[in-house]
Amino acid sequence: MYKRIAVAVDGSKTSGKSLREAVGLARETGARILLLHVCEEIPAIWEPGGLNMLPTQDIMAAIADAGNTLLGKLEQQVAGQGVAVETRLAETLGGRMGSAISEEAKKWGADLLVVGTHGRKGMDHILMGSVAESVVRTATMPVLLVRGED
Repeated sequence: MYKRIAVAVDGSKTSGKSLREAVGLARETGARILLLHVCEEIPAIWEPGGLNMLPTQDIMAAIADAGNTLLGKLEQQVAGQGVAVETRLAETLGGRMGSAISEEAKKWGADLLVVGTHGRKGMDHILMGSVAESVVRTATMPVLLVRGED
């Protein structure tokens, strides 16, 4: 069945729930897990006065460091449950989070992609968008959506 399960993680409760589901599947099938965290690059940030551009390299480095810290913590957690695990930190630009997740899972050779969803509706969905929806539209492998807590 599934031998390579990619799971998108961001440190939220919803992502934690999807990780637990992925680990359960991996334990049942003997699959390997890829913990995937995607950072969205910030093209430019201007100071409130609008005269000076803030150093986005420093901000991106801090975001990447936080992502790597999260991946390290989760990697230990998953490995401690007897599941083979790898990590990958990816970056994307311009709100392409969902397609970046799908692309990275494909590059790794995932045969299942697990993603948490908040299940937003109406105006919240319009304003916030849906990474999970974008993943479903762009993924080339089966996607398991795990509904978060309301």
